[in-house]
Amino acid sequence: MKITRNASAHWAGTGKDGKGTLTTASTVLNQTQYSFNTRFEDGIGTNPEELVAAAHAGCFAMQLAFNIQQAGFAADTLDVRCDITLEDGGISSSKLTLKASVPNLDQAKFDELVAHAEKNCPISKLFNTSISVDATLA
Repeated sequence: MKITRNASAHWAGTGKDGKGTLTTASTVLNQTQYSFNTRFEDGIGTNPEELVAAAHAGCFAMQLAFNIQQAGFAADTLDVRCDITLEDGGISSSKLTLKASVPNLDQAKFDELVAHAEKNCPISKLFNTSISVDATLA
C-alpha cells in the first residue's frame, strides 16, 4: 500500500522577524501560525519540533497497538509523550514516555512489543537520531 500525505508552509520575512503558517490537507492545521518566537521562545502557535513530537508519539502508539493486537491482546490505553530535543541545528533525540494498560500482557512480552514499535514505526525509521522509550505497564 502506498499513501501520500501533504502539508504546506508559507513564510514571509526574515528568519527571526518573519512569520509563517502551516496548513495540512486535512485542514487540522489551517494557516496555523509559527515563527521564531513559537520555535525558540514561548510565542502562541506551533513549531516544527512540536509537530514532529506529535507525529512520533502518534505513530509509535499506533504501531504498538498493532503489535499488541498481533500478539493476541488489546490495549485499554496507550498514553505516549514525545520530547524532541533540538540542539546544534539538528534533532539530537526523541524520547518517548509510555504509560500502558494492557490486560493479561506480561512484562517480558510487553517489553518485546515496545522495542519493536520503537524501531519500526515509520517515524522512528525516518529519524537519524537517538530514540529512547521509558515504558510502564500498569
